[in-house]
Amino acid sequence: MTGLAARTADTAPTAVFTGIGVTAPNGVGTEDWWAATLAGKSGIDEIGGFDARTYPSRLAGEVKDFDAAEHLPARLVVETSRMSHFALVATAMALDDAAVDPASTPEYTMGVVTANASGGAEFGQRELQKLWRGGPRDVSPYMSIAWFYAATTGQISIRYGMRGPCGVAVAEQAGGLDALGQARRVVRSGAALVVTGGTDSSLSPAGFVSQLPTGLLTTVTDPLRAYQPFGTEASGYVPGEGGAILVLEDAAAARRRGAGRPYGELAGYAAAFDPRPGSGRPPALARCLRTALDDARLRPEDVDVVFADGHGTPGHDREEARALAEVFGPHGVPVTVPKTMTGRLYAGGGALDAAAALLALRDQVVPPTVHVTRPDPGHGLDLVLGQPREIPLRTAVVVARGHGGFTAVTVLRRTG
Repeated sequence: MTGLAARTADTAPTAVFTGIGVTAPNGVGTEDWWAATLAGKSGIDEIGGFDARTYPSRLAGEVKDFDAAEHLPARLVVETSRMSHFALVATAMALDDAAVDPASTPEYTMGVVTANASGGAEFGQRELQKLWRGGPRDVSPYMSIAWFYAATTGQISIRYGMRGPCGVAVAEQAGGLDALGQARRVVRSGAALVVTGGTDSSLSPAGFVSQLPTGLLTTVTDPLRAYQPFGTEASGYVPGEGGAILVLEDAAAARRRGAGRPYGELAGYAAAFDPRPGSGRPPALARCLRTALDDARLRPEDVDVVFADGHGTPGHDREEARALAEVFGPHGVPVTVPKTMTGRLYAGGGALDAAAALLALRDQVVPPTVHVTRPDPGHGLDLVLGQPREIPLRTAVVVARGHGGFTAVTVLRRTG
């Protein structure tokens, strides 16, 4: 792909999503997960992967009954961590959904851009335990690569012979959207197809304990009350694992190969970073929203639904609600937080919300926000609660805010 000049927005190829694969706490497989999401089925429960009874937070969205060996070659399972297992399985789903045959596609026209925030925490912990217990000869030779943030991108590239531009975004929750934005740049630079999205898995003891010092995880033990973004009882968030992988293509190339109708277009993207705490400057989200809409050449009134970040802590919720009201007006657009059924998946969260937004555009329905029984009226949001809302949908905005100030927004537009 070297020597391909970037193109301006006026002449750049249209980037469309043609395939979706999902491995999430409330469903493995895109349509199963989507049906569960529309039904308000939650995957949040007490942690089952290890004994968390002595931890201050004990809930998570785990991908249960998931056996990587049922989907992947035994050698690949051994070489990779759980975060990569989720992504590799979702990639196979997404490519099948898009009816893409990598073996018959020129290898340098296919790229891979994924996001990850926590690495292969459980793989690293297991191998370190082997080291202390038995010595260096007991440690897997894959310890040096399986835990790494870019391991998923590399393994997808190797497995499918995708030798075009590859990369990884590390920006916590915002990373899943940043990966989509980078994938669009790759398509605009001449690639025909990019596998993109994000997955995370940090629900081992070592991975989980590293999340506690922020003080942002809820300590509520009732799964029905623990994670309530924009609610009067908001007390923090519940972490989760999994995510989504999507196929992003040059629309013209997709038509030439006979692809079906795309789920939607990546019409706009923007990233920003919050100013230093105490600077007196406002958070970056309102500016990021406007920049993404400008990139899509749309006005706030053109947006039909917002898939909010929905942090679940009072301060973060106030900041996001204030930005949404500033850009769209109070109660100006329906807002939903389907991650109340999965927890916050870190790098997998933005990608999973993008998948939900694309399916919402396909089916003309907004998935619900669950568990929030008393929305805070001071936020001024039209929060979609309890049941799906069937409304005409043309344009969806997805928001993701990562720990430390990372902010990303994508604008997705229905095609056809």
